[in-house]
This record gives sequence, C-alpha cells and structure tokens, in this order.
Amino acid sequence: MSFSLSERNDTIIALATPQGVGAIAVIRLSGKDAIKLTNEVFYGKDLEKQDSHTIHFGTIRDGEKVIDEVLVSLFIAPKSFTKENVVEISTHGSSYIINQVIKLFLKKGVRPAKAGEFTQRAFLNGQFDLAQAEAVADLIHADSEASHQAALSQMRGGFSGEIQQLREKLIHFASMIELELDFGEEDVEFASREELKTLVERLLRVVEELILSFDLGNVIKNGVPTVIAGKPNAGKSTLLNALLNEEKAIVSDIAGTTRDFIEDEINIGGVIFRFIDTAGLRETTDTIEAIGVSRTQEKMKTASLILYLFDLGDTDLIEINQDVNKLENLGVPFLKVANKIDKAKPLLVNELKEKHPDSIFISAGNKENLEGLKVKILELVNLDKFKTGNTVVTNVRHYDSLIKTRDSLLDILRGIDKQITNDFVAMDIRRSLHYLGEITGEITTDDLLANIFSKFCIGK
Repeated sequence: MSFSLSERNDTIIALATPQGVGAIAVIRLSGKDAIKLTNEVFYGKDLEKQDSHTIHFGTIRDGEKVIDEVLVSLFIAPKSFTKENVVEISTHGSSYIINQVIKLFLKKGVRPAKAGEFTQRAFLNGQFDLAQAEAVADLIHADSEASHQAALSQMRGGFSGEIQQLREKLIHFASMIELELDFGEEDVEFASREELKTLVERLLRVVEELILSFDLGNVIKNGVPTVIAGKPNAGKSTLLNALLNEEKAIVSDIAGTTRDFIEDEINIGGVIFRFIDTAGLRETTDTIEAIGVSRTQEKMKTASLILYLFDLGDTDLIEINQDVNKLENLGVPFLKVANKIDKAKPLLVNELKEKHPDSIFISAGNKENLEGLKVKILELVNLDKFKTGNTVVTNVRHYDSLIKTRDSLLDILRGIDKQITNDFVAMDIRRSLHYLGEITGEITTDDLLANIFSKFCIGK
C-alpha cells in the first residue's frame, strides 16, 4: 500500500470504532478540507469559526433530511494525530446511520481511508517516527499488562530515543571521515581511529543488549508457549483445567486419554501464557497414541517453558532423575512440578526436597498451591529487566535491522584493525547508519511502508 502525492492531499474517512451495532460510533475524517466539508452537512455552530479541541452538538443532514443527532470533535492542524485537520463525528451506533453518514461524505469527494492511513499520515507529517507508529498497532492489540507497557513505552519514544542517540554519534564520525576524504592528498586526520573504535565498541554493547532483549520482547508481545508434559495420568489435563478454571480437557483415570495437544491462554501476572496440554510420554503400541507422544516431544523442543509433572503417588526418585536428565538435554527451561501431594509417599517427598529443591509441590485435583506454581512460572520468565524500565525489542523488523547493524559495526572494527582506507571505513559507517535508520524511518521505501501500515485496522 503506497500513496501518490495527490492521494496524500485527499480528505479521508473511516469508521474508527468496531463494526456492529453499539451505543455510539465514531467516524473520523482527516485532511485539509475535513472541517470545511463537515461544516457543509452539519447544522449547529459554524465549525470553521470554532477552536481546536472543542466538541459541538448538532445534526448531520443530507439536504433537508436529518440523518442523526451527533457530537462533532474538532482538531485543527497541526494539533491533531495526523497533524492535519481532523474531525471525529460521534453518531448513534446504528449501521444504517454509519453508512448514511459515510456515503454523504463520499458524495462530497472524500475518499475512504486505506488500512493504517491515518497513522501513516501522522508518520509522514512528522508526528512520530516509524518505530513509534508501529507501536500504535501493538498498543491496539495488546492483551496483557506487559504487552501494553512495552507498546506504550515504544510509542512514547523510549526505543526510538536510544536508536537516535546511536545514529547521532555515528553521524558525527561519518562526517569527519568524509571530510578526511576531501583532504586525501594532505594526509590529515579529523577523526581519531582510537576514539572511533571506542565509540563503536560502546555502540556494539548497546546493540547487543537490544538484540538479547528480543527473546523477552517476543514473550511479552506474543505470549509464552508453555508445554505441560509428563507420564500418563500425571495430572496434566487436571492442571490445565485448574489453571483455566474450566473443564477444557477430558480427565480420566484411563492412561492415554489425551491423544493430541489442547491449547489455551492464561494471563499470569500480566503475561500471557499459551498452555499446551500434551499426550503422556510413554512407550506404546497404540498407533494413535504413539502419534500423540511424538507430537508431545516436538512441542517440548519448540516450547519456551516446560511444566514437567510427576505423579507423587506413582513414581520413584530413580525415574524422576532419568526424566530430569532428558529434560536438561533438551535445553529448554523447565519446572519440576510434583503433583498429587495429597497422595505422596513421605519418603519420596523428602528425597525430592533434598535432591531437587527447586521442585514445586501441588495438587492439581484439589487446586492446592497453584498460586505458588504461578509465582515459580513468572520467575522463570524473568521480567525483571522489563520491570526496571529498560528498553525491550518486541518487533521482528527492528530485531533484523539490529542484527544487520551489529554486523556492520563489527566490519568497522575489523577495518580499523586492518587499517583499511578511509573510503571503506566510511562505507561501513554509512551501512550501519542505514540499518539504524530503517528502524525509526529515516530510511524507508514505499514497499516497507506498505507492508507495515497494511497490517493496521482501517480506522487507524
């Protein structure tokens, strides 16, 4: 989705509230003529003589026909979201009224907005940079406290501020080296190579930290895929039902009841966890159950967290040790969950506390110590870095650009060590600046903007 210059000068319109019948609906217009055209169909005060950020009661009419009583909110350029004249018309939520109002403006030459066009105009008009614009979409889709805070921080420029500081420091050195190229025959040095090396090493540390934060950012934005695994009848389905507070999974004393995985989302401490109840792990001759066991093993390999359940009434320390060794070889964070504490053998409990003190003891059937389990789960996710206010990368596009920035910075260091010529050093610096600029929008293409804003909803 790209826009010609003439399209960018159009006045656009879209429904800003969800489709469907509701108490009210908000119809948004943006463009040079938004207030003028609204004034032509609004019967009340003269809107062209009113102040910005004011609300006015009146009626919208098509000739003599009254369509609805409305409230009209005015935002006069540049004091608006898009930095253009913006009008928001609050009507009753009837789909008939909404369609009649929008059709009335279309007849007057207003164009239907494309997906994300309001936010794209805000970006193009300098309201915020591209990273902040993307955060608008993340904020709309935030479904947990953590994802909301991450999006809000990015929209307010936390991430952009760090990137901009990096670019400004590099730009200074780039300009000095470019100046040296102009005086190439005079063998002068305006940019100390040692200072440049120190700066690049400092930038690398910041970029590396941002790259490493992506794992946490991905968790915050998309949720934590968490596999509930264990032997048959360990209580996996019972635990899922207890966490969900509903009978999502079939619970039975018959081993092998769960043949495929069952998935649902739970919000724990402001973080979304995608819990996956899986088939019990055991050797089996049942073809269908064997497929379920195979799928469980695949899910465990790709999980961000594994809750491994032991049945305290039907296992021993040797078997638990064997299972723990297998889990450690997977390389996936896991939590040892000792289930059915009400049926436990006292000797086994004491052995577990001694050999595996990090185990958490619960009774899924009696919903005993589930809160303690949730605390342990949150500890493994480790949100401390996010809670201290550090910048966290949540966007795959930003992560990709940071990887390319890191590679370019490493090329600068290698070039300095090998004492390559100024023109090649300048080329590597420009490449680093390019990739940093891609994040905030200093460097863009129509295809990039089309891809980003096409994912927005129409009214945003």
